[in-house]
Amino acid sequence: MLPSTGAGVVVVGASVAGLHAAEALRDADYAGPVTVLDADQEPSCDRPPLSKQLLAGVWTREQTQLRDADALAGRGIDVRHGVRAVGLDIQSSTLDTSAGPLRYDGLVVATGATARDLPGAGTRPGLYTLRTQADCLALRRDLEDGAALVVVGAGFIGMEVAATARSLGAEVTVVDPLEAPMQGVLGRDAGRALQRLHAEHGVGFRLGRGVRVVHGASRVGAVELDDESVVRADAVLVGIGARPAAGWLAGAGLDVSAGLACDRYLAAAPHVVGAGDVVDWFNPRYGRRMRVEHWTNAAQQGAIAARNLLVARVDRNPADLVPYFWSDQYDVRIQFSGVAGSDVRVLPLGSATRPERRVVLSGQDGVLTSVLAVGVDQAFVRARRMLRRRTPMDEAEATVRTLLDGIEPRTAESTDPVPAHPSAPRRAGSSTGP
Repeated sequence: MLPSTGAGVVVVGASVAGLHAAEALRDADYAGPVTVLDADQEPSCDRPPLSKQLLAGVWTREQTQLRDADALAGRGIDVRHGVRAVGLDIQSSTLDTSAGPLRYDGLVVATGATARDLPGAGTRPGLYTLRTQADCLALRRDLEDGAALVVVGAGFIGMEVAATARSLGAEVTVVDPLEAPMQGVLGRDAGRALQRLHAEHGVGFRLGRGVRVVHGASRVGAVELDDESVVRADAVLVGIGARPAAGWLAGAGLDVSAGLACDRYLAAAPHVVGAGDVVDWFNPRYGRRMRVEHWTNAAQQGAIAARNLLVARVDRNPADLVPYFWSDQYDVRIQFSGVAGSDVRVLPLGSATRPERRVVLSGQDGVLTSVLAVGVDQAFVRARRMLRRRTPMDEAEATVRTLLDGIEPRTAESTDPVPAHPSAPRRAGSSTGP
């Protein structure tokens, strides 16, 4: 349990994980000070809309804010923007910050991750990652008037930006060393089906290729690939992954080699817990360590970590979470949950007009371990329930096949409720998330 010196709980990072942690402390009736520090000067934003609604210009900056500042203040949560954590002394329970030292009774590390830069590309106008509202709005300005956009990295952020950019009239080319978009999650066949969907909307692809150099002195002008071909570019979006923002903890005696190392309870040290993209934790559900960079995981971990700070070890809850993510591209929602196994079963919807729609089940040792649904929401809802109760693979396959047969004569759109997510329309100031 926490000591009670009056220093309270300090949360580093006004992220999804950090703000969920702060709110969970109040939900658990913690009465001490709760202070949230964030290096950014601006209020924290919800990142999923950056590649969709905000980039498309259908949402305002205010609609993408994670929380209303007045609502947080009303719960006694003191959010301090522009304050960066630079070090930690566990023995004295002191956090070193850009504004000076700060004592704590409990500490939540929720500093997230930083986007990976394209090696050798440097920085210049027209070269973007997508982590902030400022990134998004600057990219949107560059996409006006039929600009040429090169997307480096065919992951879910890159493909979402490609879809939105086409809706804005931009000329889009996607570059990736793999054979198909989102191949690491979807597999090659489903990835190629997704590629056909994008190609129907006018997206060009240069797959199986890497970037050799980005041309342009005052701003980007073209991208040269490793086959010496050159693609014109008025803007370049780099979406090649992220690294955990844990370097500031290197002198604290903690393991940060793969992110902040935490146990099954998300504890990293006495009275120190971690949550979100920064954390490499032992997930007892799968019996191994993992780091997950997705919204739902961050929200769930923030709440679990905060509650575990407040109770004795015997009363802590393990973070035995099932990974989940979604991606919206055009009118198709892609959803994945679980951990992929070696037994893979592809169940297409069978529609000649929408061949990308399908469910992919995977399992290990005869048990369902993951489900991927492309444009078949109600099948995903059912399969996700089976995933949670360790359903035999044959039973899961038979159930999904029957469900798909029932969907096919009508439409692939779900009539069942699907997990809410931050891209759904909402009232300003309301909470979001599954």
